[in-house]
This record gives sequence, structure tokens and C-alpha cells, in this order.
Amino acid sequence: MERVVVFDIETVPDLAAGRALLGEEAEGLADASLRVTLGARYARDGQDPATAFLKPPLHAIACLALLVAERDGAEEPWRVRRMASRHTGETPEAEILALFERTLAQRPAPMLAGFNTSGFDLPILRYRAIATGVAMPSLNGGNGRDYGYRYGRDHLDLADRLSGFRASPMPSLAEACALLGLTAKAGMNGAEVEPAMAAGRGDEVAAYCETDVAATWLLLLRYWQATGALPADAARHSFSAFAAFLEEQRAEPHLADHAEAALRLTAP
Repeated sequence: MERVVVFDIETVPDLAAGRALLGEEAEGLADASLRVTLGARYARDGQDPATAFLKPPLHAIACLALLVAERDGAEEPWRVRRMASRHTGETPEAEILALFERTLAQRPAPMLAGFNTSGFDLPILRYRAIATGVAMPSLNGGNGRDYGYRYGRDHLDLADRLSGFRASPMPSLAEACALLGLTAKAGMNGAEVEPAMAAGRGDEVAAYCETDVAATWLLLLRYWQATGALPADAARHSFSAFAAFLEEQRAEPHLADHAEAALRLTAP
């Protein structure tokens, strides 16, 4: 049996780490002023300091969503066994990390897949394990998988692969999924995560994170089909199985577009 875990994270600034980094300069600063100071110093030029996307060490996890799928052999279709998300409005960050580690520790050890996960999600997870003290041996090779090697088969970053390991401009997930006729309507974008979490709207962030995971799964199946790694008949059954999973177990509005897209992709 083979297993794959498709995942995505959403983040917010780690203001505690920011205070430690700035030292005396941060003394007496309110959180909003601290956020502006960090944005002015630790983000790309030209961004609004109040909302700037900070360097990875200054991120904390707001939400993690994942999908676990299995198949019996190389010629067989994939079936989704679980899809879930956790956000820090209801679950402590350390517990989210520990739960993800537990998923990676299961046997058989899964492949990891995502979109821009080698450039962002995996580094963030490593930084957060350091920040929280959560042991994540499976994430770092303890389960026999080498998730840090971008050219191998243990971790498939679709953004990396589709761009020829960034030899061409890296697509966004929305741009890549447009090839499948998928326009996911999550009602949110990445820039809205920080204010949403501050306003206690973690469930909305979790729904947004799940839409990215569902879209990535559809794109991954099509990528495997296009590269010959998944036979056409097995691909059709994989798409139909995902549509059935969404309709029977996760019949929620934010995933309706993905269920429809999965059904369309079953056509020869």
C-alpha cells in the first residue's frame, strides 16, 4: 500500500519572536506598532509595513490542513481516507505540529505533496518545531523519507516541479488549477488570514486552507496522469472517488467547486 499526505499551512506573524529580535527597540511598542516595525525591516521592499509578508522565521502557524490518500499499487486508483484542518483559535500550535508529526509517523511512511511547500511550508514547520520545542523526527527523515530533498520522490512540490524547479516563472495555485477549469471560491485570500485570525474567524481560515488542499489534490492527480505515473483509468477512478468523498463525507459549501471539478475530470 502507498500513502500520500497533501498539506497546506496558513500563518500569522510571530510577534513574540519579533520582540526578541528587536530587543530594546521593541520595548513599549504596542503589537500594531511592532508589526509595522517588523514589516519595515524584515520584508520585501515596496510592501506596506503594516501588512508586509515577513521572512519565514517570523511566521507562526495559524492553520494546517491535510488530506490523506492511499492506493494498493501503482496501477490502482487513489482513495482519500481523511481530510481535516486545525487552527490555533481552537487548537494550540504545538498540538497542531504534534498531530501532523503523528500522521507522518504512520506506516507506510507517506509521500508529502503540496504547492510551494519546499519554499515555504516545510521551512515554516521546521522553524516552528524549534520555536515550540515539539519533536518532529518523521518530518526530518525519522520515518525513512527525505522530505527535504526537492528532486526526489518523497516530497513533491507541484509549484517547483511545474516550473522546472523554478527555471520558468513559478505559477500560483489558482493559475495552475485554471488548467483544470477549477475556480475555487473560498471567500478569502492569503492576505486576509492575519486579520481574520485576529478577529476570531479561525473557522473561515480553516475552510480557506482546506480549499487549497483540495485543489492541490486535484492538480496532483492530473499531474500524475499527465506524466504517466497514474494510468488513465486509475485517474478517472481517483477523481470519481474524491468527488464521492466530498459529497458523502465533506458536503460543505467551500468544497462544492472541487466536487464538481472532480466529476468533470472523470471524463475520458
